[in-house]
This record gives sequence, structure tokens and C-alpha cells, in this order.
Amino acid sequence: MAHLAAAGKTSALFETGYGPSGLPHIGTFGEVARTSWVRQAFTAETGLPSRLLAFSDDMDGLRKVPENVPNRAMLERHIGQPLTRVPDPFGTHESFGAHNNARLRQFLDGFGFSYEFASATDYYTGGRFDAALLRLLEVFDEVMAVILPTLGPERRATYAPILPLHPKSGQVMQVKIERIDHAAGTIAWRDPADGAWHETSVTGGAAKLQWKADWAMRWHALGVDYEMSGKDLIDSVRLSARICRLLGSPPPAGFTYELFLDEQGQKISKSKGNGLSVEDWLRYAPAESLAQFMFAAPQRAKRLYFDAIPRAVDEYLANLARAPAQSAEELGANPAWFIHAGVLPQDGGSPLSFAMLLNLASVVNAETPAMLWGFIQRYAPEASPERLPFLARLVDHAIAYFQDFIRPAKRFRDPDARERAALGELAGALAALPADAPAESIQNILYAVGKQAGFDDLRAWFGCLYQVLLGQAEGPRFGNFVAIYGIGETRALIEAALARPPVVEPVVGG
Repeated sequence: MAHLAAAGKTSALFETGYGPSGLPHIGTFGEVARTSWVRQAFTAETGLPSRLLAFSDDMDGLRKVPENVPNRAMLERHIGQPLTRVPDPFGTHESFGAHNNARLRQFLDGFGFSYEFASATDYYTGGRFDAALLRLLEVFDEVMAVILPTLGPERRATYAPILPLHPKSGQVMQVKIERIDHAAGTIAWRDPADGAWHETSVTGGAAKLQWKADWAMRWHALGVDYEMSGKDLIDSVRLSARICRLLGSPPPAGFTYELFLDEQGQKISKSKGNGLSVEDWLRYAPAESLAQFMFAAPQRAKRLYFDAIPRAVDEYLANLARAPAQSAEELGANPAWFIHAGVLPQDGGSPLSFAMLLNLASVVNAETPAMLWGFIQRYAPEASPERLPFLARLVDHAIAYFQDFIRPAKRFRDPDARERAALGELAGALAALPADAPAESIQNILYAVGKQAGFDDLRAWFGCLYQVLLGQAEGPRFGNFVAIYGIGETRALIEAALARPPVVEPVVGG
């Protein structure tokens, strides 16, 4: 953000925008989290203070009635009204915009984000944008020349970047501006319903801007230094940057992040409801893992689906574990340092990976946390829910994830002749080990048995262990699993698998 020094600024303003016609979602979390991390890096690098403004465009007109709200018939009567003039269908706030703004603040506060909230209605009606709006009148023709080539012929005929509020109905009007009075700061327009002429001031909240012009005007009026956006807004960013320059300010620095994909590789859409919600993720994993998922490779499209959760948890745990031994420079590249705003938790780790907890839950068919804690405390005697509250949270999440995703998908297969012999050898080799044998010794036994059985590629041998013993395609480092689950218990698992009747696949067709 080199323009900071050029402008003589000694602090930076970061902004993230929000359209309050719906509830905050996982994309909202991602944008605020990522902007917060850039802000943290900026402060660490420059030593300069900064602010994060969460701006709600709550003066936008209600375009359609959401599907997931009560009193939809009432809302239909207020289509076109600014969201802060639409009655709250939930009956808890003075307007629908105020209700959704409150939900946004509750959402952001729940994750501990440091931000300032801004309402477009307050800024427009309070005069914060008056000077910028009058400046837009001065460059009205130049702004139109930037925007019109991006529109289709029909929209071009009636487009204007300024939207007056109807003096009677209060609706946000998308009408052609017929005349501008620069001295008075007004625009003249004709009501398409009855042909009546109206003259409206552009100041004091009597009008607002179309969103691309509004975006540029905010950058100019507030002196925004940084704002990121999704790949789908690349053209809008370019257009708004041109308008911002016409108003007399450099556009902010920014960053373009890729969009999330669903399980099928399709772009996630709020209207389709594909992909995960924040609530979905937080049922199966802690918020820190969602932040880890958002942190990694933001310029790469990623599948945002349930199978992404376990890896994100373990990536977070690994980053947290390595942080205490890292230098200040190394911490600057560690997601955990950003996720915790530079203050790493003292009790936030876990002696067990999430993948290991999932496999324990799978083997014991876990229904309660107590079913896992016995195994955990045998491996780590000092562990308890009170001493390791983060681990306690992971146990709860692991049981939920196992019950909803792993248990329904478990598919055991029969071992072939070579695998059956190797499993028998493994059971015998494990019997020769002491009950408290370390994981590395067990892992060496696993390697030796696999090689002796002729598995040139040991991945096939470990694939056998996962598929035959655990009923799944992948698993943890098996020596660690045996050390936690128990040597005797693992031998019993092998014996049960070898005694299991052959799996009969269903016949397809006639």
C-alpha cells in the first residue's frame, strides 16, 4: 500500500462489505478473516495502526423476498424499499436491515474479530457521503462513460449511477437522470409509473448510488486503503477503481481470492444451498480449523465440503504445535499465529490428531466421549477434559463426524490369501511386544511383516490394514493407532477380521 506514504497517512483503513438482504454465511467469515490477517501482517511489517470497517449496504432496496423468513407476504409489499425501511419479519428489530445487521455483528463477534461496524443508511443520512456525492455530480458524464459500455442496450437506455428515493413511496428508484443542477446538488427524474417530475437532492440520504459507483464512492469518501474480493468481481473492481480515480482518489490495494466449490466441483451458491454453512462446519470441527481452511491457498479454488474438515483440523494442530519453537520470521508464515492474532493459546493443542480420534471412534463405534477417553488416557495419562479443553472439544466433534459420515460409509473387504497370511503373521509379531511398546517399534514391526509378505509397495499393505480392519480407504500412521488402541485390542481386531464371514456383494441386475 505504497499510496499511504504518498498521501501522508499514518494509519490504514481496511474495509469489507456486506449486503444485508440475507444472513451472514461462510463467505462472510472467509472475507473478514482473510482481511483481518492481511491487517495483522501490515501492522507487524510497518508498525502502523489500522482499522477494519465492516460496511453494510443496508440502504439497498429489497429486490426479492428471501425463502427462509417469516411474514413473506408482508415483505412482498415492501419490495424496492431500502432494507432499513422494510419492517422486520421476525419482529425483533426496527427494520429488516437492522435485524440482519445485528445478526452480522453477532456472527463476527462470535469469532472474536476486531472491527468497526458501519451502516450505509447512517452514513448517507448523516451526511458522511455528501461531499463525495456532490463530487460525483461534477464528474457525472465521465462516470457514465465508464459504466455504459459495460451494459446491454436496454439497460443502457435507463441507467444512472444515482438512485433517488421516491418522495412518496420511499422506494429506491432505478430511473434515468434527466437533468443535473450542480449548484443546488439535485437531480431531476421522471416517475415511470405516472410520468410525474421530481427533483431530488443527492445529499442527506435522499438518494444512494448503484453498487459499483457506491463501492468507488466509499473508497474515495472514507479513504479506504485495502479491500479484497472474489474472482467473480474482477471486472467490478476494475470499473470501481476507474470511478474512484475520477472522484480524485487512488483505489485501495486489494486481493482477488478464488471461489469455493461443492463436492461436485461446482461453484457454491447461496441460492442453491450447495456446500457447507458455518453451522455445518462448527458441528464437526472447531472454528480454528475453518480459519485454517480459509488461510491456505486463497488463490486456488477449493472444495468446501465435509471431507475437507479432518485435514483442516490436523493442519491447524500441526501449525499450532510447531509455533512455540519458531522465530518471529517463521511465525509470520504460520497460519496459527494469524488465526490467534499473534497470541498463541497455552492449552489449544492436542496429543492426538483428529484423524486418529476419528479412527478410534470408528473402531469402538463411539457413542459417548467416555468411550474415547479411556484410550486417550492410556496413551497420554496426563490428559483429561479439564486439563486439555481443546482436545475435549475435538473428541465431541470426532464423535459427531464419525456418526454422520464415517459409520454410514464403512465398507469392510475380505483379505486375499497373501493378506490373510500377513495379518496372521502381524498378530503373532504383536503378541511378542510388551503392552507398552512405543509407536515407532510397532511401526517397524508393520514394515517388517509387510516386506516379508512380499508387498513391494508398502502402501498396498497399509491399504489392506485400513480396508480389512477399519472398513475405510485411508487411515492414520498405523503404529500410532496400535499404540493408542492397544496391542491386545489390535490383535483381537485382526482375529475378528480373519474370522469374519466373507463379504457378499449384492447382485446387480437380473
